Amino acid sequence: MLRHVIAPARFFSQVPNDLVRHPRLSANAVRLLIWQLSLPDGAASQPLSVTGERAGIKNAAFTRAKRELAAEGYLHEWRSQGEGGRWATRQLVSNVPLTAGDALRVRDGGQPIGSDAPEHPAPTPRKPAVGEPTPRSVGRPHKKTGENTSHPPHPLAERGARALAAVSHAERRLRLSGRDVARLAPLAAEWLLRGATSADLREALTHGLPERVHSPAGIARDRLLRKMPDPVAVTPSAPPPRPLRLCTGGCGRMMRPVSDETRCRDCRTHTAATPDGAVAATLRGVAAVRESLRGRHALPPHPSSGTVTAGY
Repeated sequence: MLRHVIAPARFFSQVPNDLVRHPRLSANAVRLLIWQLSLPDGAASQPLSVTGERAGIKNAAFTRAKRELAAEGYLHEWRSQGEGGRWATRQLVSNVPLTAGDALRVRDGGQPIGSDAPEHPAPTPRKPAVGEPTPRSVGRPHKKTGENTSHPPHPLAERGARALAAVSHAERRLRLSGRDVARLAPLAAEWLLRGATSADLREALTHGLPERVHSPAGIARDRLLRKMPDPVAVTPSAPPPRPLRLCTGGCGRMMRPVSDETRCRDCRTHTAATPDGAVAATLRGVAAVRESLRGRHALPPHPSSGTVTAGY
């Protein structure tokens, strides 16, 4: 694959690679956001609905794309009632995900929590225009999913995050942002560590959901904690076998002792059956006693006599 890229000198937009390769945003959602971010200052107040029409995104696809952007933190909306009782919707889009609190601070001209940039006025006017881009220092970096990093997360945490993302994508009532998935991934990893499958996670999170879920991340966390399976019982492993050793009985065999024996079974059996064995010694003793009782052995010499008296 060959590539030829020339950096544009003008008419370009700052779009992070994380956004272009986002694993949970559809092509329509990425196109809608990039189109809105690319508008010049004079047209930045254009509503997303108009941008969707100009980008050729149909109504149903536009609704899904807008919902995806909101779930991932790239789009925030506020409805308010103005003078005369008329309702108006204010929209804010960004090239990085923003939490709800960060978006409110940007809307009101403040600085998001955790930003290390010095205090300065927000780049948007007093009434922020729709789609006005914000500096890179505003917001939080997108947590990469599927990208190689210098410190990859634990494999179980990655599997847990993928399982949660799959549930979020399939169940509209459990739409989780990237930040929600990252926070809940350790709990999902604990499920997998205890022997649960991705299907078990999906069943626990989606079974019996109410028709309206006000806090998808909250109910997901509650169910992951409350329905956590019991830890898998650890069976103690058998002790390792004793090392082989040379039999000391002279047979030259290698043996694996059961306790502290030093001779193989054959050598131990053979030794017990030989004349030098304990059984043979006992038999010899019994025979000697019998012979003594029968008087077949000579009496020992008397200490005061030089003669030997023959026995019976």
